[in-house]
Amino acid sequence: MNRREFLYTALLTALAAKPLARALEPDNAYRRNLGLQLYTLRNELAKDTPGTMKAVAAAGYQQAEMFGFPNCDPVIAAARESGLALNSSHFEWDSVVNPTDSNYSDFRRILEKANRVGLTHLVIPYLAEQNRRTLDDYRQVAAHANRAAALAKQAGIQLSYHNHAFEFEPKEGGTTGFDIFKAEFSPEMQFELDVFWVKVGGVEPVELVRRLSGRVAQLHLKDLKAGLSLPAFGSIPQEAFKEVGNGIIPMEPLLVAAKAAGVKHCHVEQDHSPDPLASIRQSVVYLKSL
Repeated sequence: MNRREFLYTALLTALAAKPLARALEPDNAYRRNLGLQLYTLRNELAKDTPGTMKAVAAAGYQQAEMFGFPNCDPVIAAARESGLALNSSHFEWDSVVNPTDSNYSDFRRILEKANRVGLTHLVIPYLAEQNRRTLDDYRQVAAHANRAAALAKQAGIQLSYHNHAFEFEPKEGGTTGFDIFKAEFSPEMQFELDVFWVKVGGVEPVELVRRLSGRVAQLHLKDLKAGLSLPAFGSIPQEAFKEVGNGIIPMEPLLVAAKAAGVKHCHVEQDHSPDPLASIRQSVVYLKSL
């Protein structure tokens, strides 16, 4: 047994021996329907998709958020076999951000497959550097996203944007890319807030969720190692990514704020871990103890 496995086993034993006082209500919707962003297990999925998805379900997750949609057929099949719900996916973002035609044909095809799979949420997961150099770049992204969000709404799907830290970097006049998105996203276009990257960008996640009440469709729950210099708009070390409850971001206030703000789904994510399967188990045990 390695050190990480020992710590995980010790945590489970402690929780079983002494029930924790829960500040969240016992039927908290996020705890009952906790998701995992599968990018956390990208290497494991590449080696053994069915076995990895069974491990996600066995760990206590009820749903999985995919990445790379629409090229996810093995994951979709394995999720069905494992009993994991599929409500949301990150997708090929250029179909919206850099469309090949004014009809957004590539995105329309993604919407068609999303409907066949039964997805209710699609998420723009990233912006390449050429799409975020200036505030005008962000305005162009917002314009494309708004048009795509209108198409998604017609298909019964919510389109959202997933942040990193670069959106919070001040540009001309101190305005940030995130400021542009807040001002210019249409009512049909929402956010999937990644609380780790919000914090890395120098913003308090709970306060941002509150300020964006009604505009945040989903949250990514991940934790940040103590002692880093913030904000950080460039690269950060892999060891900065911690299991939920093992860093500096308080999760209970986030879940309370999420409920008040109308957030639909919460997904655990950990971009880097020496042992991703052990990490996702540790995170779910912590969250279900709140």
